Amino acid sequence: MFKDAQTFISRCDACQRMDNISKRNQMPHNFILEVEVFHVWGIDFMVPFPKSNGYEYILVAVDYVSKWVEAIASTTNDANVVVKMFKTIIFPRFGIPRVVISDGGSHFINGTIRALFKKTGIVHKVASPYHPQTSGQVEISNREIKSILQKTTSKTRKDWSTKLDDALWANRTAYKMPLGTTPFHIVYGKSCHLPVELEYKAAWAVKELHFNLKTAAERHLIQLNELDEIRHNAYENSRIYKERTNAYHDRKIILKSIAPNDQVLLFNSRLKLFPGKFRSRWSGPFKIKEVKPYGAVVLMNDKGEPFTVNGQRLKPYLAKIGKDPSASVALIDNPEA
Repeated sequence: MFKDAQTFISRCDACQRMDNISKRNQMPHNFILEVEVFHVWGIDFMVPFPKSNGYEYILVAVDYVSKWVEAIASTTNDANVVVKMFKTIIFPRFGIPRVVISDGGSHFINGTIRALFKKTGIVHKVASPYHPQTSGQVEISNREIKSILQKTTSKTRKDWSTKLDDALWANRTAYKMPLGTTPFHIVYGKSCHLPVELEYKAAWAVKELHFNLKTAAERHLIQLNELDEIRHNAYENSRIYKERTNAYHDRKIILKSIAPNDQVLLFNSRLKLFPGKFRSRWSGPFKIKEVKPYGAVVLMNDKGEPFTVNGQRLKPYLAKIGKDPSASVALIDNPEA
């Protein structure tokens, strides 16, 4: 009886729609690890800020290998700003990327951006809706830049546009745990000379300059060889760090068993609920068309159109067991028996 009651309740439509989503519902992490510097970039707009010299937005771009961050202040968050970032900063300074990762916002998904990427041969990877972990590297950089600006701007926060370059400098010269060094060190193969080192007379500041071309050439050759070793070590440190964080994350999640043709409910992240409202956040059920690697799942809507979501927002839907009219159970003894 208890098993029958449990089975009946587990298939209750209203009951299945009342649960909330938690971190234990996340899909296993699959980290993005690239070998070459400046081959993979993540881009994102930071939320509107108080107006500063007419600027309200910050477009951030970060290299996935070196964690090198570029950012520009802008008055709008549209495709023209994105094109400006690539044509004036990324292309001339770092070359053409192989892959660009972004969210599905209209400022990244439009004809202008598609034409630019097609012309330059860039592969555009789009994160699943309501799953910022896909573009996690740029999200981390956003938090770091925002934290620096909060500490350096005035109380009104209206001078942030004048502090942005200093924030980028601080971020590029800061030690990154996953790398085991600084982004500046990986890109240039040397430590960045800071103004404070002049004040406290660091070793490089007290050295006399010399113009011995032979010695300088030998030293530059050594630095070039060291640069390859620095980047290799940073790659290994990043790989080990991500493997550890992934193992820690995956130990805490509940593994989902979903397959094509299964029925699932989809968590509606856009729905805003208030206390006292009994509206469900779960929509569906939807039929699974395909389960892709790295946590993406393709569903079919009522019109038979496919759309992609992250598996974290899904849970299996158990349909009610249909009643068989030929099967009946007598609750009292048949007096004629």
